[in-house]
Amino acid sequence: MNKRWKILTGDEEKEKALNQSLKINTTLCKILVQRGIDDFEQSRAFFRPQLKDLHDPFLMKDMAKAVDRICAAIDNNDKILIFGDYDVDGTTSVACMYQFICKVHHPLQVDFYIPHRYREGYGISKAGIDFAATHDFKLIISLDCGIKSVDLVAYAKEVGIDFIICDHHLPDIILPDAVAILNPKQPECNYPYKELCGCGVGFKLITALAQRYGINESFYFDFLDLVATAIAADIVPMTGENRILAYYGIQQINTNPSAGIQSLIKLSGIQGKLTITNVVFVIAPRVNAAGRMDDAKKAVQLFIEQDPAKALEFAEMLHSDNSDRKEADSSITEEALALIESDPKLIEKKSTVVYQAHWHKGVIGIVASRLTEKYYRPTVVLTLNDGVVSGSARSVVGFNLYEAIYACKEYLLGYGGHFAAAGLTLLPENVEAFSEQFEKVVAATIPDHLLIPEIIIDSRISFGELTMPLYNILSQMEPFGPGNMRPVFIASQVLDTGYSKIVKGLHIRFVVSQNNIRFTGIGFNMADKFHLVQSNQPLDIVFTLDENIWNGETSLQLKVIDVKLSVSSSHPSLTPIN
Repeated sequence: MNKRWKILTGDEEKEKALNQSLKINTTLCKILVQRGIDDFEQSRAFFRPQLKDLHDPFLMKDMAKAVDRICAAIDNNDKILIFGDYDVDGTTSVACMYQFICKVHHPLQVDFYIPHRYREGYGISKAGIDFAATHDFKLIISLDCGIKSVDLVAYAKEVGIDFIICDHHLPDIILPDAVAILNPKQPECNYPYKELCGCGVGFKLITALAQRYGINESFYFDFLDLVATAIAADIVPMTGENRILAYYGIQQINTNPSAGIQSLIKLSGIQGKLTITNVVFVIAPRVNAAGRMDDAKKAVQLFIEQDPAKALEFAEMLHSDNSDRKEADSSITEEALALIESDPKLIEKKSTVVYQAHWHKGVIGIVASRLTEKYYRPTVVLTLNDGVVSGSARSVVGFNLYEAIYACKEYLLGYGGHFAAAGLTLLPENVEAFSEQFEKVVAATIPDHLLIPEIIIDSRISFGELTMPLYNILSQMEPFGPGNMRPVFIASQVLDTGYSKIVKGLHIRFVVSQNNIRFTGIGFNMADKFHLVQSNQPLDIVFTLDENIWNGETSLQLKVIDVKLSVSSSHPSLTPIN
């Protein structure tokens, strides 16, 4: 698939000033300035994050109310239920809060509840509130959910249960009638950082409670491995407080992880230090698999377990769920691809909607993501569950998927989501009408250029600049994530040495040179571009820089993202952007 290349431009004056201050590579200065880091103090805070720079939790709206209500519950010996979503963010949130409340309250007066994905659905559930009422809980602390649960929070109040909501999703105009709502995105909340994940919001409540009870920070800093796992899995911006928490959380994962995290690392087979990327692609899927394939309660049990042997047992359950998830994901993706390829009309459309009644509901979101990667167009994958069709939708960068689904609401029973991803339900008899309407809406509103993937390139660079000192500084820019992605470079007028080759029929092993400086690299799933390498013409190569260790020797290698025949910077596919 062809891709659009966009090269970022910078502010040369700020870059020069930063270069004089830091005395580092000018290309690095350009990247830092692009990311809003343009003086020495900002650079210090970026490269050397400090836990002391975390904001006072009481700056968050309703924090004092939340702390007062929890303290009152503890003083009255009331039962407290910790309620959270079934994904990584939710289960880590619950594990952190449960362990902390058990420290300040009698453990027998504390329990946790994770709704079943299929029996109860996302967020606060009536079944969960009924469970709390039946077992005489007086207070529910919800994590990573609740901001939209107006009716259910009102129902809980009717049966004598108070709510404290810790959430990070965008609120509606009408908020639930909770004792306290902790959400930096809510109106009139002056908390300085708005991009916390659900676990991050819960961590701020823990911090505030610790201050009230005089508990040393070393106790709750032990939760940072779980907080970092949530930040990584929820793909929130890797900026501000998220960056600080993730920075120290990854350190803890690599030095003194909880028994649960350690067990997941052991089963994953990862050797050496973990990065945020390892957490996203290795740890998080195993945790999410619990809720996708079975019951996410065991993910919380894993995270709160202190005994390494018992933690390993829970981790093995998650590992097994993940194996089942991968099998279902693979088979459904194959079926979906076959459906699309067998119908020329589907190939020509600007959207993709596929439906099979037997597909596993727990993996259709993953399948939608894979189809979007393959065909790069807004995609909806549908399946049947208890007589109702459920769907997961994924968008392409720049297209508002939620608005497109909203425009089809006449065919839907329910829908929700945001710009890039959404969920929906409908009756089986409306699938065809919805598919047609969705295609009409997408075709009428999506610009053609959004149907071509875009690669954002941070800077041009020469092979002569690719040194180990440069790589060492790049490594200090971790953890990477939205708002601080791994820098992407372009090198122009690169020549094949004649030693590049296709590996395993799918990948290209590059051996290329520029100005007599040679580098090797790997381009995954790029075999269809090998004819460009063989053309004996100069190439433009887009890549990130990686470290390769082989037989005890360490060297730098290119992780190639895309390649084209060399062209001038004025070519439409190489448009600089501010």
